[in-house]
Amino acid sequence: MHRLIILLIVFSVVHSITLQGQDPLRFDNEIKIISKTPSLGSPIVFTGSSSIRMWDSLGTDCAGHKIVNTGFGGSHMSDLLFFIDQTVLNFDPSKVFIYEGDNDIADRENPTEILEEAKQIVKRIQFHNSQIDIYFIAAKPSPARWAYKEAYNILNTLLEEYASQEECVEFIDVWNIMLSTTGRPDASIFISDSLHMNRKGYLLWKDTICPYID
Repeated sequence: MHRLIILLIVFSVVHSITLQGQDPLRFDNEIKIISKTPSLGSPIVFTGSSSIRMWDSLGTDCAGHKIVNTGFGGSHMSDLLFFIDQTVLNFDPSKVFIYEGDNDIADRENPTEILEEAKQIVKRIQFHNSQIDIYFIAAKPSPARWAYKEAYNILNTLLEEYASQEECVEFIDVWNIMLSTTGRPDASIFISDSLHMNRKGYLLWKDTICPYID
């Protein structure tokens, strides 16, 4: 018994190291705030990492629709899966737009593992309501993370192929519209950190993503 306890402790430590600090409970405060968001009655939920959280004009950009933004900055696909009730299901949405994978790839997670987490998210949502339309927004290119472009492209390809095989699941490509004529990320659509978008960048997203609501 003593040896078993030691093994369990060792496993716990190793597991924590493997997660590289990605404890979903680090978002407790943000999730508590999100949980207090009023329900609008079958709204359209946008969720995911900081590119969604920082889309302050989302409600006006996609005007004419009941929009709930439950983005929480720094999140991974696994975090969204962990908090799927608080960020999605509790709102009983009609459509869900998901942006995850950006931070995952930057933290060198395997694209196939991210895809499996995405599949689990879809299963959870469809178990709640099989008629909910789910949209995966492509991981975006950015100057700050251009070194990971191959991994991003692999993830986007996996998500697109998966979406093409599933009912009520679609993939939205924002990759190409964010590149300049040089084939690299357009620096003019990013703020000073070269990672997050400015208004010009969000206008590109508006023109590409909001039409899917209709």
